[in-house]
Amino acid sequence: VDTSSNAVTANLPAGSVGAIVSFKDYAQNFDTNALTIAANGSEKIEGQTFDLIINTEGAAVTLVYGDATKGWQAVNSNEITNSEKFVTATGGTVTCSGNFKIHTFTGPGTFCVSCAGNPAGSTTVDYVVVAGGAGGGGNEGGGGGGAGGFREAIGNAPDYTASPLASSTALPVTATAFPITVGAGGSAGPRNSGDHRGGCGTNSVFSTITSAGGGGGGGGSDTSSHRPGNNGGSGGGGGETRGGPGQQGTGGTGNTPPVSPAQGRNGGDGNANTGNPAGAGGGGGAGCNGAGGNPSGGGAGGPGVTSSITASPVTRAGGGGGGVYGPAPLGGGGPGGGGDGGRGTPCSGAVAGTANTGGGGGGAGQAPKCGAAGGSGIVIIRYKFQ
Repeated sequence: VDTSSNAVTANLPAGSVGAIVSFKDYAQNFDTNALTIAANGSEKIEGQTFDLIINTEGAAVTLVYGDATKGWQAVNSNEITNSEKFVTATGGTVTCSGNFKIHTFTGPGTFCVSCAGNPAGSTTVDYVVVAGGAGGGGNEGGGGGGAGGFREAIGNAPDYTASPLASSTALPVTATAFPITVGAGGSAGPRNSGDHRGGCGTNSVFSTITSAGGGGGGGGSDTSSHRPGNNGGSGGGGGETRGGPGQQGTGGTGNTPPVSPAQGRNGGDGNANTGNPAGAGGGGGAGCNGAGGNPSGGGAGGPGVTSSITASPVTRAGGGGGGVYGPAPLGGGGPGGGGDGGRGTPCSGAVAGTANTGGGGGGAGQAPKCGAAGGSGIVIIRYKFQ
């Protein structure tokens, strides 16, 4: 069999007792392009119902059909076996759930794959990759920080409940080291500064999967260009202003840059009110847009989404709540680590996003005038190991 140009699949004939079929690596290329030997229908190879993969350079194999129990068996090499191989890896904090291993990274690390498995066992991994949430805007009525982008895939046996954002295509792996980046939360929006916006969160990365950091919340009581929330995995909430209609900050756009399924939602618009109070918009969450601010209070942060990839349900990537100027309710943080916004009367400070959830930080209230920082992200990898 010549696999110089591409891998080849050879289909065995229907088995009859004593039948013999032999294969030889013509061009010494089985290690580059493997030979796959497929049985006829439901017949077996070495007692198994999955294909035999030959990936050793120069290999030669002779198969003899014995009976329906064992099917085709190799008679010329003790090195030819047809057994399940599973992904084997190290890195992060490792736990088990049934036949699956789960690697959790709460900070930078390396996912080292020593065996990529085979189709009879496992060759792919499921994942949740959450970026850092953004900081809430500062300076009286800052917008809530947008949640970090949330990306998930479940392609192996679905024995856990995934989020609504999960792709059905798991990620193939090779025997190599995969650097893991866990995004940091964005900085809190400052008070009495030229730019009051909260800092954007940073990206989280695993292999070809990148989740975008959340967009910073817009600055409050600001007639400059710094009122709108920033774009990001989820968009930051717009800051409020008492400059009158048309002066409010708009919410940032989520799912930026775009991926499918969407990794996050938009931030809510801030309120423009010539009087007191005025509320800022909530940051977008992975599951829903942030609510808009209004004279009755700050907008709530958008909710995150829930996944049981770690064998228990956890909600992540909630948006930060919008702050409010004056005696009105603050914007609550979105479920999934979003921090509450601040309030003017009675005074309460903005609350930071929860670490390792990608939650957005709350926007500033009237006093103190500082927003709150976003929460860091997380990377979780799951695969069948037995």
